[in-house]
Amino acid sequence: MSDKIKQSPTNDGIREVSKNLPAVGLVATESNAEWIAAEILRIHSRAHQAIVTAAVDTNLQALTFARWLDAEVIVPSGNLAETETPRERLRLFAKQAGYPGLVYHGEEKGSVNLPASREALKNTENFTIDARLEPVTDTEPTVMVGIPAYNEAATIGTVVESAREYADTVLVVDDGSTDDTVEVAEAAGATVYEHDRNVGYGGALNSIFDQADRGNADYLVVLDADGQHDPSDIPELIERQRESKAEIVIGNRFDEAAETEMPLYRRFGLFTVNFMTNLSVGILNPSKRLSDTQSGFRVYSQKAISSLAADNSIGDRMDASTNILYHAYSNDYQIAEAPTTIDYDVEASNNLGPVEHGLMLVGNIVRTVERDHPIMLLCVPGVTCVVIGIIFIHFTMFNYIQSGSFLLGYALASATFTIIGILSSFTGIILHSLELYRQ
Repeated sequence: MSDKIKQSPTNDGIREVSKNLPAVGLVATESNAEWIAAEILRIHSRAHQAIVTAAVDTNLQALTFARWLDAEVIVPSGNLAETETPRERLRLFAKQAGYPGLVYHGEEKGSVNLPASREALKNTENFTIDARLEPVTDTEPTVMVGIPAYNEAATIGTVVESAREYADTVLVVDDGSTDDTVEVAEAAGATVYEHDRNVGYGGALNSIFDQADRGNADYLVVLDADGQHDPSDIPELIERQRESKAEIVIGNRFDEAAETEMPLYRRFGLFTVNFMTNLSVGILNPSKRLSDTQSGFRVYSQKAISSLAADNSIGDRMDASTNILYHAYSNDYQIAEAPTTIDYDVEASNNLGPVEHGLMLVGNIVRTVERDHPIMLLCVPGVTCVVIGIIFIHFTMFNYIQSGSFLLGYALASATFTIIGILSSFTGIILHSLELYRQ
């Protein structure tokens, strides 16, 4: 038998596998077909022969790949069926075929280090050795900074240049700007994704999640284009994510370590929205509440990126930040916070006034609670109204029995509270039943 075995042609020409070198034994399973194929190509490219078997006699895709790639395939029901293990089957075949030894790689992942394996085989009297594997190299996780922008030509260049110091990629999603936002962002070194028309802050976020998912980013940092967020806080937020293993980390403006000087009216409005948001997701324990539910400065893990990219329920408008939190809690994601300082001296990019923005957020919270928690929103107040109605009925009847006079005001109040309470309770029960049916 020749010491050279011709292999199938490749882009590099005809490869030859030498029988003077030890063979490499692989074990096929139902789930390692791609790994088997890749490893056979590596082994053959280094002039070694791959021998493949399986633990059970079945039509495995990995064995099919092995035949296509001209590996030696030993079916469990063949001439060596009496052997107890795949390792022994591979050993006997390699010995009978005249190979000087067998490097057993089994069904392990990773790549065999052939020079190290040959050296180990040379220094032992055994015919078979376990494969020495290539060292696993740790690669640094990739960080993408996503910036939604609409008519931010005045500030986007500075924000991009600052963010590039802490990111592998800076992505600006231009939401139909009519100024030079695209040109300035590209000149500053950003990758720009353009919307044909303005679809809103939430729509820009949806594009950021989609692009980050396509790019397999390990971390996605979202910050505003108007310069309010400080990109130098990015490493601290990412470190918080690494420590906590949270899917989402929020830059918290209310943390003691933050130095944000916030106008009193804005602080009061955010306090109200934060309280309602926490209540709407069922967080009653003050120690577990999120302090800054509306911060746009956030870090997302790869898991959160993928699920948010696939979620079509995230709204297009400014209430998208709240919808993302609802998505996170519905998926049992962990959320953490890290201190950040916001500069309110810059001109705000939010086109909505603070009152209109606040009313939008409150309306979104109420709609969400009505849809997801109708018992809490309708039944609890409804039962309370019924109880109040019963109290008024008691006072009305007690006064009539004692004095003979009928208090019309108390009677009307009792009827009003009782009817409203009953209607509210039944509405809550019906909505709750519909939600259960929808799930």
